[in-house]
Amino acid sequence: MLVVSSDTYPPFRVDVSVLFGRELAARGHRVDWLLQSEARCDKATKVAWGGGSVWVGATSLGTSLPSRIRKHVLGILHDLKLFSLLRNGDYQIIEVKDKFVSGVFAVIAARLFRKRFVYWLSYPIPEDYLHRADARAGLYRALYRVRGTAFKVLLYRLLLRTADHVFVQSEQMRRDLAAEGVPESKMTPVPMGVDLADFDAAGDEMRVRIRVPPGERCILYLGTLARVRRLDFLIRVLAKVRESVPDAKLYIVGSGNEPADEKALLDETERLGLQSAVVMVGQVPRSQALEYVRDADVCVSPFYPTPILNSTSPTKLVEYMAMGKAVVANDHPEQRLVIEQSGAGYCVGWEEGEFARAIVALLSSPAQAREMGERGRRYVTEHRSYARIADLVERELLAIAGLPQAR
Repeated sequence: MLVVSSDTYPPFRVDVSVLFGRELAARGHRVDWLLQSEARCDKATKVAWGGGSVWVGATSLGTSLPSRIRKHVLGILHDLKLFSLLRNGDYQIIEVKDKFVSGVFAVIAARLFRKRFVYWLSYPIPEDYLHRADARAGLYRALYRVRGTAFKVLLYRLLLRTADHVFVQSEQMRRDLAAEGVPESKMTPVPMGVDLADFDAAGDEMRVRIRVPPGERCILYLGTLARVRRLDFLIRVLAKVRESVPDAKLYIVGSGNEPADEKALLDETERLGLQSAVVMVGQVPRSQALEYVRDADVCVSPFYPTPILNSTSPTKLVEYMAMGKAVVANDHPEQRLVIEQSGAGYCVGWEEGEFARAIVALLSSPAQAREMGERGRRYVTEHRSYARIADLVERELLAIAGLPQAR
């Protein structure tokens, strides 16, 4: 299989690095990639990765508008290599992940060289661009709107309708795409999972805290601070929690896309006088982030109720559960499903009082929190490890290629 993806090299998302780079590679499947470099790269190169090869494209690291345009142009030119690779290689499938212009190239090449064409959509990208346009002004507003509109037409009218199969992020995304005219029968939801090797030490109640002071009541959020997620909500939740648990602290691990993302949280913290109760950890290496999760008493997964986020599959929720942590999440299609099936915590409405009461209940009953955490860890092991998810993806890919199923 040849994959053209919006991920950069080296891939860091576990749904690429673990699912494809390790699990599918270990089963004998050869997956080659066309990716743009994450680091400075002035000339395309070829490297070995995940049992296959990656053609790494040049990039531009500048943040100005001309630099960003140059980066996109370099990426598109690099992806044109798919024509020669499909013509000369023995690929059975070409897959495009979260790309649009290059997706058109892939459709043409798949027809020319009689390959199966698969599309993988992990996020409603066109809708996100249109949402960003509403929050911008001037030239950027126009650019986001043009881009979002063009990508929406390409995605729903061409790429998904011509694809032999479509992998989506969740059951909700499958329903959303079905409403756009994509047959449900050719879509497979592949939710986010975890690499269980990262969580071997989870649930060790006797271990000494590493990141959080002993005895401190820790509520933890791990993830992006992008403003679309409205995380100032958590600061107001903390204020209500501290009415019942005065020593509770909120640890926020992660960063935003822009400085204004974090500023919005700091402003709300200052407005409510909670400077001593909110710890902004920032972006840290994954190993350190997981140490904060291990030290937490309660982990939270707030997803602002908006159509853009409703179709996502939250990674942090299953990571918390894999660490044996009780969770509080708001009513979101995927989160509701996981909480109901696992019994790993509380799923409540997007309302500060409800969220706070659920957190207080867990802080006030450590035994119950441990029991919920244990249920969550069992659920993730049985349903959301990438070994299990790879079974699903392998089965579908073999069927698409017309090959016998693995034993």
